[in-house]
Amino acid sequence: MNEAGQIALAERAATLGVERFVMDDGWFGGRNSDRAGLGDWSVNRTKFPNGLTPLIDKVKSLGMDFGLWVEPEMINADSDLYRAHPDWVMQFKGRPRSEGRNQLVLNLARTDVRDYMLATLDGLLKNNDIAFLKWDYNRNWSEPGWPNADVADQQAIYVAYVRNLYWILDELRKRHPGVEIESCSGGGGRIDMGIMARTDQMWPSDNTDPLDRMQIQDGYTQAYTPATMMAWVTDSPHWVNKRQTTLAFRFLSAMQGGLGIGTNLNKWQDIDFTIARAYVAAYKRIRATVQQGDLYRLNRPDDADPRWTNLYVSADRKQAALFTLVANTHKLDVMPAIALTGLDPNAQYRIEIDGWADAAGHRAAGRQWCLLDAARAGRDATRRFPGVGVILTRR
Repeated sequence: MNEAGQIALAERAATLGVERFVMDDGWFGGRNSDRAGLGDWSVNRTKFPNGLTPLIDKVKSLGMDFGLWVEPEMINADSDLYRAHPDWVMQFKGRPRSEGRNQLVLNLARTDVRDYMLATLDGLLKNNDIAFLKWDYNRNWSEPGWPNADVADQQAIYVAYVRNLYWILDELRKRHPGVEIESCSGGGGRIDMGIMARTDQMWPSDNTDPLDRMQIQDGYTQAYTPATMMAWVTDSPHWVNKRQTTLAFRFLSAMQGGLGIGTNLNKWQDIDFTIARAYVAAYKRIRATVQQGDLYRLNRPDDADPRWTNLYVSADRKQAALFTLVANTHKLDVMPAIALTGLDPNAQYRIEIDGWADAAGHRAAGRQWCLLDAARAGRDATRRFPGVGVILTRR
């Protein structure tokens, strides 16, 4: 990671219509591997000799705002912070101390750790035009000891830790009200009403395989709005299961939350950029409907119908977005018709079907789409394409 490489990626991202460029792990301290640097949240001057300002200025000149990955609650033993304060780590006296992902957990129950963490993040935001923090938290506690506390008080570490975490987030909000924060905890590990009251979006899982994500996203949205759920387009074959999927399929899955792109754009071909630009533009048109409209779960995969089919309808019923993705099929049986719901039965809707251009511009009343026409279109299209997206617009 270095300034020139990140600028090159930002330039490619801007051509897709991306609105925010977020730099991930590796920008700070001695972070040349995952064994060092956590805790030292100062810019690595070898990689970024002029600090973050030139990169941020370039990102903003391209029409995007700038975000940054941090993991402030963690520390590596190979860090300046640990060498200065080994006592700040959770541990029990006289017992082995385990590491996870080469990381130790800072004892945020301590007031001095709390104050250091706030000062570090506050300084980072004061000195740089940062619009977004991806706040990660990548390991669970294993030895929740507090050596300097009385034995009778040590179990207070659980409550004190969380209270101080909330205090830091609240204070950062007061000092930097324009900064958005994502709660990212090892992939879905810290999603609750307490943290959601203090952050803007959640990271549901490190598993970004588009089919696995349909199940994950279905579960997430049983409790929380899609507006808080980040969903990324990543690489194929996927690292979790080696499944190969088309770029279009990955977009159709990720467009059902807060759409993001997490991949190395240097490896993309021209056709990939063409496909991505079309889907990013389409997402911007339906974003409010997907994130804040009514969600109708029309189908979960079973033997009779192997599709994930979701319909999002705006509150005023002027727009609807239908997604149907084939989970698994071994034969070309005719699939059941998709019966839509939630539309204005007396209004005329214009339909645009991704991958089924013959239907583009067709109009029919809401009651027709609910009962027949869109159902037939969706059925036929999914026989030809593993994923289909439909936009319905009231005329």
